Amino acid sequence: MPASPLLALPLFLAGFATMAGAASWKEQQVAAAEKSETILRQAEKVRGLLAQYQILRAAYTADDSKAFRLIFGQYLSWHQSYLGLHDEAMQSFSIQQSADKQDAPSPLEGDTWRMAPAADTIVRLAKEQRAVFFNEAHNAAITRSLTLEMLPRLRELGYTHFAAETLYETDTALASRGYPNEASGFYTQEPVYAEMVRTALKLGFTVIAYEATSEAVGDAREKEQARNLYNRVFKNNPDARVVVNAGYAHIVESGKYLGGASMAQHFSKIAHINPLTIEQTMLIPHTEVSQDHPYYRALLARETPKSAVAFVDKDGQPWSLRAGQYDISIALPPYTHDNGRQSWLALNGMRRTYTVDGEICRSVMPCLVEARYASEGDDAIPADRIVIGLQDSSLTGSERKFRKVNDLRTDLYLRPGRYRVRASGADNQIVNTQIITVGSSE
Repeated sequence: MPASPLLALPLFLAGFATMAGAASWKEQQVAAAEKSETILRQAEKVRGLLAQYQILRAAYTADDSKAFRLIFGQYLSWHQSYLGLHDEAMQSFSIQQSADKQDAPSPLEGDTWRMAPAADTIVRLAKEQRAVFFNEAHNAAITRSLTLEMLPRLRELGYTHFAAETLYETDTALASRGYPNEASGFYTQEPVYAEMVRTALKLGFTVIAYEATSEAVGDAREKEQARNLYNRVFKNNPDARVVVNAGYAHIVESGKYLGGASMAQHFSKIAHINPLTIEQTMLIPHTEVSQDHPYYRALLARETPKSAVAFVDKDGQPWSLRAGQYDISIALPPYTHDNGRQSWLALNGMRRTYTVDGEICRSVMPCLVEARYASEGDDAIPADRIVIGLQDSSLTGSERKFRKVNDLRTDLYLRPGRYRVRASGADNQIVNTQIITVGSSE
């Protein structure tokens, strides 16, 4: 049974229930979540991501109450990321990373820690491990970039399985098909997430779903996820090694989580395996600098890393922002904007830009442009997608206009190879199809 987006709700109920008027605030959030779920289900009855998004965006604009914006903003951000609207996704929902009493001292102070490439550090730490857990922020697809980059190197180390949150176990044809489609999962509708799954399959990983299929929430959901992970990886294959992608604090190794324990804590008890936990959601760039963690701002003031970085001491031991909760903290590099897109989409050089303009849409606006691998079916989640000419629903009356990306020119980010590029309107009707080749030296 497909996982509901409401599975993420406890994150907010737990995080904000300590505010003044907690009971009333919680009631507002529950009501907002129920409304959000209703709107989402109504939108899903409409064919096409672009049409669904327009329904969600209109609902968000129509209700500016704090509780609704907090909950529904998360829903909206997911769909914006699906459409390649990554700036908008982080504007609709973003967790401010303020200094916290749980924070370890800054690795930039003193001479205990030195900066090191995150990928090399993870490989070194993962050599003797049986499980490596990466976390992500669902609204910020940039937090999937390092995980994707690490898959080939972890496969070379002998890791056998890849498990991703909200994959649907009902998609029994995923492995034989070789690519995810709409039936494969929830977050897999976002192209970079889909690329993680696709890459894992191509590398020979056994890709598994571990999401809870019951209506369990909170601690019960965490325990069910952990049990699924153990049963589907280690129970009948004690020599297996797994790479796990999970959201936020599902991988936290200590302390209370959602009134109980996290998936990682339950997994450790069930499997008797201590996973290597890699935190990469706190030291990241935000669209608003004020939301960056103070350590991250201090890092960028000192230098601008070109790739993800970790901090290690003279013995190679990793620094963690939350010592005891995660084994290692990763700082993701800042990005620029190139032709309307966030530059991290190049995935550390794995992908190249292919420029498209409004002509591909044949005057149909707004227009969804999707690039699928030529070898995959029309049902495949695209390698990349972007919207051109999206109407700015925040404007009214005479101010209403079409949002243009550099005069209707923007970039797709694609690996070298052949692609089928398709343009369609909000009515889901295809208006243009092209076959393109992205060269390795473009």
